[in-house]
Amino acid sequence: MSDPTELGVYVHWPYCARICPYCDFNVVRDRGRTEEQAALADAIVADLEAQRALTGPRTLLSIFFGGGTPSLMDPAQVARVIETSKRLWSPADGLEISLEANPTDAETDRFAALADAGVQRLSLGVQALDDRALKTLGRNHDAGAARRAMAEARRAFPRLSIDLIYARPGQTDADWRAELAEALATGPEHVSPYQLTIEAGTAFDRAVGRGTLKVPDEDLAATLFETTQEVLEAAGFDAYEVSNHARGEAARSRHNLVYWRGIDYVGVGPGAHGRLALPDGRAATIAHRAIGDYVGAVRRTGLGFTCEILTPEEAAEERLVLGLRIDAGVAFAEMTPLGLSPDLPKVRDLVEAGLLADDSNRLRATRAGRLVLDRLTGVLAT
Repeated sequence: MSDPTELGVYVHWPYCARICPYCDFNVVRDRGRTEEQAALADAIVADLEAQRALTGPRTLLSIFFGGGTPSLMDPAQVARVIETSKRLWSPADGLEISLEANPTDAETDRFAALADAGVQRLSLGVQALDDRALKTLGRNHDAGAARRAMAEARRAFPRLSIDLIYARPGQTDADWRAELAEALATGPEHVSPYQLTIEAGTAFDRAVGRGTLKVPDEDLAATLFETTQEVLEAAGFDAYEVSNHARGEAARSRHNLVYWRGIDYVGVGPGAHGRLALPDGRAATIAHRAIGDYVGAVRRTGLGFTCEILTPEEAAEERLVLGLRIDAGVAFAEMTPLGLSPDLPKVRDLVEAGLLADDSNRLRATRAGRLVLDRLTGVLAT
């Protein structure tokens, strides 16, 4: 069960130098919108202040700057958000402060200033170490810039995580093994390898529909998944979540574990989601997506989101979907609203099929279960 006194903070900074063709996040082009960005930073701070009245005193486990590209954010504003959060809630021992960045030379030059602002963990969007693949992915850096950024990040920050994308068009298993080996040689403590997903409405979705983009078939994608597990495990990384591997427990992303363990978190910034335990039940907060709408709502009401109270069944289903992503799984005690128990026939069937671990206390997906996680959770939630 999650600790009701703990809390995470997610800050969404929507600006990007370029919109990647596979991205379906709430992002906009960064075209010198300095006045708008200043107003947004003010609104984020005001929103944090207002949400403190909802949460009451809490222990602050993590602050995560996501986006978009928060490494484009003025480091002084990053520091302001960090200091505000630490003033509003009591920082935990080992408070984790993470920020996402891209490996362009312009952003790498800001690493020292972001570290001075209070960021200790950088999540670097390397995505590939192959120039042709980076071009296909629509990235605005090349492999050389990625290598320089990883080296500079190691110098600037105590903790480094890198993101990589596999199951790319034309990628082979041998390519992926070599690329993983090179990435690991740079010394990150955390690796997030994501299988390329074609999201509806993206440029890649349209390209697949036209037949101009072809991604690996299911068999090759499954092989690449197994290769990912094998290579990272041999290098000393724990697969503590479907797409997250850490070199030991201390290297795990504490902020992501806030989500997967069902801990409350405040979401601020355009389109940010949050989850809060309120007197009426567990609340799903969703910030207004448009920057102007978000800033305007904060100015009018103090808060930038709309709020929905989840039913016990909805809250349990969400807990199931997220909890099965991590190696610890989710306790059967939290699944009472869904009627799930160790002896339920559909649970036993999944255990016998090798998709769930044989555990009388917790629902835990096996490696095979993680490969078909959507199907697994679909069966359990119905």
